[in-house]
Amino acid sequence: MHLIITDAWLARTRAFHLSGPKLLLSAAIASFALMLVAAGLYHWVFLKGAREGWPIIGSLVRLVVKDEFEQRDRFMRENLDVMARKLGDMQAKMMQLEALGERVSGLAGVNPEEIKRRPGQGGALVSGRALSIDELQGTLRDLEDLTDQRTDLLTVIESRLFDLKVRSMMVPTQQPIVVGSLGSVFGWRIDPITGRSALHTGLDYQADVGAAILAAAGGVVVTQEFHPAYGNLIEVDHGNDLLTRYAHASKVLVKKGDLVKRGQKIAEVGTTGRSTGPHLHFEVLVQGVPQNPQKFLAAGQSVQVREFAKAGSASLKAR
Repeated sequence: MHLIITDAWLARTRAFHLSGPKLLLSAAIASFALMLVAAGLYHWVFLKGAREGWPIIGSLVRLVVKDEFEQRDRFMRENLDVMARKLGDMQAKMMQLEALGERVSGLAGVNPEEIKRRPGQGGALVSGRALSIDELQGTLRDLEDLTDQRTDLLTVIESRLFDLKVRSMMVPTQQPIVVGSLGSVFGWRIDPITGRSALHTGLDYQADVGAAILAAAGGVVVTQEFHPAYGNLIEVDHGNDLLTRYAHASKVLVKKGDLVKRGQKIAEVGTTGRSTGPHLHFEVLVQGVPQNPQKFLAAGQSVQVREFAKAGSASLKAR
């Protein structure tokens, strides 16, 4: 590459010949010099103009600063929107968790107000630094995971407690007669008709004709017939090879295949079949073997006593 420089004042001309390496070196020096000039111009024009209040430079600086603040505001709004959505999800999950806790406490026999009561906390204040957005989002994620775990755990507990409650409702612990007195008990006795020793396989409840006979537990009616010895007979299957028998009824209010609930009126007291007077003959059978019904009824009475005591304690606390 040839460069020719002419000096009109001195009337002289000089020629330069630049080969490949010299050309690259010259280009690099020129580029570096242009960068220094540009940096110097930026420093002199923008910074000096901003300090001295040049109108055009001041406007440019304000635009740059405004754009930077707008970007920061947009970033903050986006993060706040994300956090607001997470807080909304957390609020919905906490409401679900509270409702689930009330159901579980009800099944477990615990007062829901004791669960809602805020635990005591305190201690000396040791101030710390403010949380960053990332740390706050991390805390929300941890709370969300913990809430999901607690919800799953309470759901499993609720399922187990409900299953236990259903099973307890299928155990004959309800008194089959409300108005009446207990006569003959389970065991060996002198038969009132033959006068000989005989096994009495149930309980006899003395009551007036027409008195209500109640199902001792929930179940399915598997027998509803007239039996020569039992008279008008009802048998209720409660599952797990557990069956109750109600005999000598004057009137039957259910039929075979009906579902009955604990405490439901299923018949009325009478004196049908092999009977000397109006009464209910009540039996409990496990795998077809007669059991002493008083064991089941006593268990039901102890549960009722505990529930009554809890209710009384709760009313006293409320006062």
